[in-house]
Amino acid sequence: MSDFNPIHLWQRFLAAPNDSRGKTLGMAFLVSLAAALAVSSASVLLGPRLDANREAERRARLEALISETPGLAEILPGTGVDSMESLIVNLADLSLADELDPAQVTELAPEDDLAGLGARPDLHQVFVARDGRDLALVILPVAGQGYASTIRGYLALGADLNTVVGLAITEQGETPGLGATIQTPAWLAMWPGTQLRDENGEIRVAVVRGGATTHYEIDAITGATRTSNGVQNMIRFWIGPLGFGPLLEAIGEGRLP
Repeated sequence: MSDFNPIHLWQRFLAAPNDSRGKTLGMAFLVSLAAALAVSSASVLLGPRLDANREAERRARLEALISETPGLAEILPGTGVDSMESLIVNLADLSLADELDPAQVTELAPEDDLAGLGARPDLHQVFVARDGRDLALVILPVAGQGYASTIRGYLALGADLNTVVGLAITEQGETPGLGATIQTPAWLAMWPGTQLRDENGEIRVAVVRGGATTHYEIDAITGATRTSNGVQNMIRFWIGPLGFGPLLEAIGEGRLP
């Protein structure tokens, strides 16, 4: 009768020649099993810590964003900032993704490339805040070509998705003392309350020379016309049909979280 004692079987396995096929396959299986157990154990043990680190990183990004946007720190406590969530949205089909992929882009025809980007990244991280179940705030990343550099920032919109709550310029390399004024608190402070579209849905927001006269307009920077136009075109592109326009419509209709 065969001996199925586990100890005896293990001893016979160890006593087999090292170059035997059975022992080679057996050792490969045992190494794979040990590696799988180690990975699974690490995942279980480190999972909560990794989740906590990701949450801390997300909060740090939100806090930095809030501090960079004029007036936003005072507004957010009344808009349900504790319920603010981050969404990675694919603008190609409005699906949600798990992570950003800079390789996914849509090439833009010259007549459509108002922001001067050449290609539009498809995946973007946006922030949505709610007060209870009510939409309170949407924060969108924006980018466009200025006079001497690519301008990047965030545009914060109110619950109507048409009123600017704040604009933060986070990256620019425009001419010091001229175009670089777009990053100063005084110029950015003119944006809150600006309307993007009129009652017919037409994009009206503009950066104008000679002084703003309507709630669609922002004063241009003296001596920096191309930079001013760059910011205007950047905003117009990203709230338009090739930017976040369809996403804003979907959020307003409750088709996205």
